[in-house]
Amino acid sequence: MTAARKFTIALVQMRMGADPEANFSSALGHVREAARMGAKIVCLPELFRTQYFCQREELALFDLSEEIPGPSTAKLAEAARELKVAIVASLFEKRAPGLYHNTAVTLNADGHIAGVYRKMHIPDDPLYFEKYYFAPGDLGFQAVDTAFGRVGTLVCWDQWYPEGARLTALQGAEVLFYPTAIGWHPAEKDEFGAAQFDAWRTIQRAHAIANGVYVAAVNRVGVEHGDVLGNRAPGPGLEFWGGSFLADPFGRIVAQAGHDAEEIVVGEIDRALIEETRRNWPFLRDRRVDAYAPIAQRFLDPAAADPADEERK
Repeated sequence: MTAARKFTIALVQMRMGADPEANFSSALGHVREAARMGAKIVCLPELFRTQYFCQREELALFDLSEEIPGPSTAKLAEAARELKVAIVASLFEKRAPGLYHNTAVTLNADGHIAGVYRKMHIPDDPLYFEKYYFAPGDLGFQAVDTAFGRVGTLVCWDQWYPEGARLTALQGAEVLFYPTAIGWHPAEKDEFGAAQFDAWRTIQRAHAIANGVYVAAVNRVGVEHGDVLGNRAPGPGLEFWGGSFLADPFGRIVAQAGHDAEEIVVGEIDRALIEETRRNWPFLRDRRVDAYAPIAQRFLDPAAADPADEERK
């Protein structure tokens, strides 16, 4: 059967409370609403089962983790089968005792797991203490087929790295999903807030343009103090800025949510536009793959000889 030239996706921008089960129930409700709106692939925010707990380092919070496959994937699979939609869901994965990942699972419309992606880039910033909880991903960047289209999923901090977007797009992804938990430190918002949000949106629009794909960023919204397991992080918390959006291969914003409320962002994916854009901007054709080997190095010492000099001799 030939795949349709167009399909609809939905991005669930939602608030998280202190009760993981209530958050999960809310997420399933949003997935149902997205399906009623015509979405065929629905993406939830990063670590949607809880408030963003990485605002502090606490051993007990490892108890929030679960195996994959596990209870959450079973519930999501049931919803996917019933609604006939694919679902992208970010979970706190327990891989083995003492080994945990920030993992995104793509479930196909038949409920089967189409792909598992472990977040590759792990931040360690004030109130984003993820290196304490998560080992870096070891499954690489990947694109997977769903019943509706071929997609790639990366997670939050991954969205700042063009290498991840490029390697996923080169595997045929038509949409890059970025489940996200990003927000403002309250003391910084007035001075830096607008610029931070603009940079976040701009870098992802650049991924769309450079690779000729759709990019979907799916953020949470609301002020959080990491309320979970009857405890909260000290300090002023984080204000998650929402702003979930879908950009087309030309970098244009197809749809975008606001900063303050739960919303379901719905947009259409048009394969013909991907091809048209790539024909007019043939960045993949003109790549100099023979010249990019140095990018695999951590840093290029400016005092060292240019590797190309040896080739020219």
